[in-house]
Amino acid sequence: MDRVNQSVVSEFVLLGLTDSWELQICLFLLFSVIYLATVLGNILIMTTVITDSHLHSPMYFLLANLSFVDLWLSSVTIPKAIIDFFRENKTISFGICMWQVVFVHFAGGGEMVLLVTMAYDRYVAICKPLHYTTIMSQQRCIWLVVISWAIGLVHSISQLVMIVDLPFCGPREIDSFFCDLPLVIELACMDTSVLGSLVNADSGFLATVCFILLLISYIYILLTVRHHSTDGVYKALSTCTAHIMVVFIFFVPCIFIYLCPLNIPSVDKFLAVFYAVFTPLLNPSIYTLRNKEMKEAMKRLSMSARGKS
Repeated sequence: MDRVNQSVVSEFVLLGLTDSWELQICLFLLFSVIYLATVLGNILIMTTVITDSHLHSPMYFLLANLSFVDLWLSSVTIPKAIIDFFRENKTISFGICMWQVVFVHFAGGGEMVLLVTMAYDRYVAICKPLHYTTIMSQQRCIWLVVISWAIGLVHSISQLVMIVDLPFCGPREIDSFFCDLPLVIELACMDTSVLGSLVNADSGFLATVCFILLLISYIYILLTVRHHSTDGVYKALSTCTAHIMVVFIFFVPCIFIYLCPLNIPSVDKFLAVFYAVFTPLLNPSIYTLRNKEMKEAMKRLSMSARGKS
């Protein structure tokens, strides 16, 4: 069909997670609680790291940046989903949909690289402790964070370039609660099998490279401390366990969404919820709950706030 004769889709319809009104009420309450906890938790972590001088180190600087990224990632998708639970017509404009795709991949791609940076920080701290302050200087930490944002930006723009000029003439229903890239591509009025493979390869390449680098980093750490004392092994395991948990929580959904899509609607929705809703809450929580210094710093911040009041 000639593209000139095609009608242009100005908005898409989000089908959401369920048609049941009762389940939508339950999901509204669940998403609201999770988003509130995500916002407050991540802001608390960032505030604690900024205000407590004991936490002015590379590890906590990177953790604060992780909280900022997760706060951004959750704010791109969850607020609209919460509002849509009470709307019968869950529409999203074409422009907002494209921006949602951009920001999700911007934050997601940046977080992948940031997690690699955090693994590198732990590698230097455990394997080269005498050179830690030199290698992980403040200037280098800032550059590493800037690089993670830059890679996320390039990744998101590359995704946008491939889809923004696609002909959308109907259907316009997206079987999810936000504009997920693979689902948007399926609505184009053309054969998108090759394009879909390119988009998945783009996301899959970034996810695979970061995942492999993370595994290499943590394996190398464990192999290095194996020759040291038993206490050293336990300390390294304790330090890396939280990082490894976050890696699997973040990367497993990404792998099954983009690299090895299952194409099962119910599973795809579960993975989308886990990636966009639960991950921004779980990531900082896991790091914080297993970190004694962070918990003590939060207590000091709480006591300081009470003293001022």
